[in-house]
Amino acid sequence: MTATPHPETAPAVATGPAGTRGVLFAMCLSLVLVVASVSALNLALPELAIDLSASNGALTWIADAYTIVLAALVLPLGATGDRLGRRNVLVVGTIVFGAASLAASFADSTSTLIVWRAVMGLGAAMIMPGTLSTITAAFPPEQRAKGVATWSGFAAAGAIIGMLTAGALLEQFTWRSIFVASAAVALAAALAAVLLAPNTKDPHPHRPDVAGAISTALAIGTLVFGIIEGNEKGWTEPVVFAAFAVTVVCFAVYAYLGRRTEHPLLDPALFGIPGFRAGAITVLVQFMAVFGFFFVGLQYLQLILDYSPLKAAVALLPVALVVMPVSALTPHLVHRVGMKATMTVGLLLLGAGLFVISLLDVDSGYLPFLGGLVLAGVGIGLSGAVGTSAITGSLGRGQQGVASAMNDTTREVGSAVGIALMGSIYGSHYRSSLPASVDGLPADAAESVRHSAAAGLYVADRLGAQGAALADGVKSAFMDGLSASLVAVCIVVLAAAIGALLRAPKTPPSAD
Repeated sequence: MTATPHPETAPAVATGPAGTRGVLFAMCLSLVLVVASVSALNLALPELAIDLSASNGALTWIADAYTIVLAALVLPLGATGDRLGRRNVLVVGTIVFGAASLAASFADSTSTLIVWRAVMGLGAAMIMPGTLSTITAAFPPEQRAKGVATWSGFAAAGAIIGMLTAGALLEQFTWRSIFVASAAVALAAALAAVLLAPNTKDPHPHRPDVAGAISTALAIGTLVFGIIEGNEKGWTEPVVFAAFAVTVVCFAVYAYLGRRTEHPLLDPALFGIPGFRAGAITVLVQFMAVFGFFFVGLQYLQLILDYSPLKAAVALLPVALVVMPVSALTPHLVHRVGMKATMTVGLLLLGAGLFVISLLDVDSGYLPFLGGLVLAGVGIGLSGAVGTSAITGSLGRGQQGVASAMNDTTREVGSAVGIALMGSIYGSHYRSSLPASVDGLPADAAESVRHSAAAGLYVADRLGAQGAALADGVKSAFMDGLSASLVAVCIVVLAAAIGALLRAPKTPPSAD
């Protein structure tokens, strides 16, 4: 498959028995399956910390094993879909995803759960590229922007849908029920794809770029590995230094070989297209902020506000209620004020919302949290839709597989880096902010407190009246970690907004 910077046309594709609405339903169902599986498990982190004795580092790996594999493999598997048929690869992916999810429900250790989460990521990498590329390839040009905007809205709202479902399940069952439900949805998604969606493909496929696939997968995987392990083991440890060195070398190899390969997996020249570059950065930064926030924000609702899993999920519902209509309106807004303005304002609102939440303390309650959430939701709706349209509009219909895979890669790299970065900053600040009295606890209890805030509150609850002071200290340390992690990501979002203002094109590209 060749990704060239020039638009390329392809023959029209039949949309299936239910028309474009059927295609949109089937692809958005598969999309929600993938995205919800990133966020749903975040609700179960406090329970996992206790049930499997998981440390903050282990919790980060449980969340990130899925996104690392998804981010690393989505490009080559998107190319595979272009060659073999996007629906074909998507359906196989749902089978792999469902089987791994069912197996994960029986995990009895963090290491086993991490392995099955990684296999779920493999299935998700087969599913994800086919969702957007099928929409953009099957929809006529006059409906494509609306289809992409709807897809983008579900990409953001899918995280909330996953958390609502997980919250409802956790009210009655254990964390294992989340994986059983995911397996059932995977089966439904496979049936919907077979019955409602066409099997689109690149009409002019080329030889697979094996070197590009290996170099990009290794670069992405070692980058996230280095961030997580750097926080756990120390940034100067040889294994961490080696991981980042491999990242740099692999990205350099990708850039070097990509310019010399006749048909590269992802042509480095694409990043010279202003719209493509701006869209990729916007989507990456947006998902880094959103999923990093979900990782720590859900723990705020459960551990500090003492919400049940379902109530915590409902507390985040305003994001979906804002994102969906804003995403739908974004094409009209871009037409009126331009891509540059829409992208910049979206990123600024996202950063402003997260900064508001970073100012909270233990006694702030839900309303200030809600204010920041609504601001961030408007920013997510604007930046996500316009970023996705910028990427897909930069390539022709025949190359929508690589456009979709690039969009998915930026989303999943952003998610993985966001969880790793914010989880690492939160974890280090949490440990350093714990009260000195923790050292006076029995060794096992002290280690549990340092492992996670959930375990810390569990220990405090079993100390009776003497545990009140420890609980206050744990909550205060948690808020220090939450604030530090949110401020860090706000700086990144602000930098991206400035970059969009200075470098993004005013008008969006349009694929034929």
